[in-house]
Amino acid sequence: MQHQPRPAPHSSRDGNENDKPVTADLESGSWATALTPRLAQFAAVARHEHVTRAAQQLGVPQSTVSRAMARLEADLGVTLFARRGRTVALTPAGRTFLRSVERALAEVERAAESVRADADPAAGLVAFGFLHTLGPETVPGLIRAFRADHPRVRFQLVQNYGEWMIERLRAGELDLCLTSPLPDAPDLVARRLDEQRLRLVVPEDHRLATRRRVRLAEAAREPFVTLEPGYGMRRITDALCAEAGFTPRVAFEGEEAETLRGLVAAGLGVALLPPPAVPRPGVVELSVTAPRAVREIGVAWLAGHPDTAPVAAFKRFVLSRRGQLLPR
Repeated sequence: MQHQPRPAPHSSRDGNENDKPVTADLESGSWATALTPRLAQFAAVARHEHVTRAAQQLGVPQSTVSRAMARLEADLGVTLFARRGRTVALTPAGRTFLRSVERALAEVERAAESVRADADPAAGLVAFGFLHTLGPETVPGLIRAFRADHPRVRFQLVQNYGEWMIERLRAGELDLCLTSPLPDAPDLVARRLDEQRLRLVVPEDHRLATRRRVRLAEAAREPFVTLEPGYGMRRITDALCAEAGFTPRVAFEGEEAETLRGLVAAGLGVALLPPPAVPRPGVVELSVTAPRAVREIGVAWLAGHPDTAPVAAFKRFVLSRRGQLLPR
């Protein structure tokens, strides 16, 4: 059976049964809902020790504050104020309650200031994800160029594989990400930015190492070192090998392209990888003539998700780099 939402507890001065305190009936976890609207009023009355002055500070009628304090005490079942004519003083229970209330209100204030700061057009925050292979050159260059005109914008950077970043987009933890291959899902928006030629990486003493170009089918009998399933490059590798007429014999699965290059240099197999940021000793990188071995790099974000000003500015900048994202 579904429980209907319980109305906020309150008390009455006229004894009406519907207005009596419901302290005993409060369900677990409902205190915050019931009490939060009155906490700032309580703190103001405690600070001024005067209901009228507190009401003036809050910009509400004095009667509203008086009723709120009466309801608060009734709901808690505790006397928080000792009345002394027109003034009030905190009871020991009121002082104890005030300490926690002030901490709670301060935390709300910090939270509000934090989200406002993150949305600030000039100095806000962008949560940006990208692939490991784009970390050495592409992303630093992209952010450096953007910050030339937006020097105070802050970045929360996350480096991981594509499927993980897509889930972070859906969870609201990333604003946008650079990924490959581009996701095709109704809840996501993806825009192609550039393409990157892939290379067959072989050990320097390999039978193909004297070549400059190779058809991928020529490596059909070689052991492959690849990224783990779930990585975009793994899906691309499997698809290109299938197009070349074979299923790669996987000798090792890793999480990072440069680790795979090291394993190729050690003779564990060959790999299909994007170009390195710097040349790696011990390997030879061959152009693949057939099939056409490229991967698309694009930017993705959650459809219908409202952007803060800094996120919108960075997104426009990234889209403006179409065809110029990758170093040539």
